Amino acid sequence: MESHGKAPRRVLVVDDDPLVADSIRRMLVFQGYHVETALSGAQALEIFSQHAFDLTLLDYEMPRMKGDQLAAAIKKLAPSQPIIMFTGYGEAVQSVDARPKAVDAVLGKPFDLKELNQTLVRLLPKEVSQNSD
Repeated sequence: MESHGKAPRRVLVVDDDPLVADSIRRMLVFQGYHVETALSGAQALEIFSQHAFDLTLLDYEMPRMKGDQLAAAIKKLAPSQPIIMFTGYGEAVQSVDARPKAVDAVLGKPFDLKELNQTLVRLLPKEVSQNSD
C-alpha cells in the first residue's frame, strides 16, 4: 500500500486465465499496489528473476506447472518471498497441514477483496518508517 513518498508494494499475480489475472490486478492496483501479471509458471519465473516483488499471488491449477511447483521454484530464488495460492480446492489445502510447504496462505476461489486484503496485511512485513525530511 502506498504511503506518501514511498514506492508502492510490488505484487506478482500468476494465473493462466487472463481475465482472472486482470481482475486480481485491478483489485490490487485499486488498493495502491504495483502489479505485474504472468499467464504461466515459466513466464512468472522469468519476470520474478528480473524484478523484486514484495509478494506473489498465484493460482494452483495451471497447465505445465502447478501453483505449488511454481511456489517451490520461487522460494528457491527468494526463500523469504510471501506466497498466496488461490484455488477452487481451497478447503482441501487451507489447513496448515495440507498446504504446500512453499505456500504461506491459501485462498479459496472465489475470494473477495476484504479476504485478500486481510491476507496481504498478515503476510507483508510492516514497512519501517524512514524520515528523510
